[in-house]
Amino acid sequence: MTRRQELLLGLLGAAAAFGICEAVARAGIVRRSYLPPASEVLARAARLAGDPAFLDGVGVTLRAWALGLGLACALAVPLGLLLGTVPVVEAAARAVIEFLRPLPSVALIPLVSLLLGSGTRTEVTLIAYASLWPVLFNTVYGLGETDPLARDTLRAFGFGRLAVLLRVDLPATAPFIAAGVRISAAVALILAVATEILSGFGQGLGIFIAQAQTETDGTRDVLAGVVWAGTLGLLINSALTAAEHRLFAWTHEPHRAPPKRSHP
Repeated sequence: MTRRQELLLGLLGAAAAFGICEAVARAGIVRRSYLPPASEVLARAARLAGDPAFLDGVGVTLRAWALGLGLACALAVPLGLLLGTVPVVEAAARAVIEFLRPLPSVALIPLVSLLLGSGTRTEVTLIAYASLWPVLFNTVYGLGETDPLARDTLRAFGFGRLAVLLRVDLPATAPFIAAGVRISAAVALILAVATEILSGFGQGLGIFIAQAQTETDGTRDVLAGVVWAGTLGLLINSALTAAEHRLFAWTHEPHRAPPKRSHP
């Protein structure tokens, strides 16, 4: 399937979902206070694009998202390289990692807020914690898939461990790291909005959604904020996917089966 076909199918799916929501709301199957027509939600989302206060809030959310994701990558990649190349360290840290990984970031909001206070520091810390794991495990997994022959060849020519890491391990692991960053980007955006919704005060896209919940007939604004969150996630994922295809094109090329030999 070509990228144009995938895009066309995606648009058809979005149009079908829009039509179903519009028909359900217009037919009165669900009360409008619970599910406004999709056309009204999209119109409200479009009007929010001209609201400077709302756009400032979106900028605050994106800034926290970028800081948290950047901090997660800065910690996860070196740690993943260390765990993947030094088995003793990996064995020693395995129990701690397996204990921390299942902890939901949202459950840590009261503790982190108590330690760091409310604001950007708490939001960035929670985003970094949740976004660290996909990059970390993809880095370790990518090191496990590195060709050992390339490592042995450099070692045979007298290259040290650091040179092998920089010349072989890191380039071979880069596509896996990029995939982890793409996954973590979505996780980071979810945590950014969720943290703002649960905090309930300040500025941000999640704050807009949380405040709209308390208003009379605020469902339309809530859904309009959700549309913005989904659109941001789609744009971020599309940009990272395009960059991944451009930087690591060889990893996305279809593998062709070798030609069959004809027997006499």
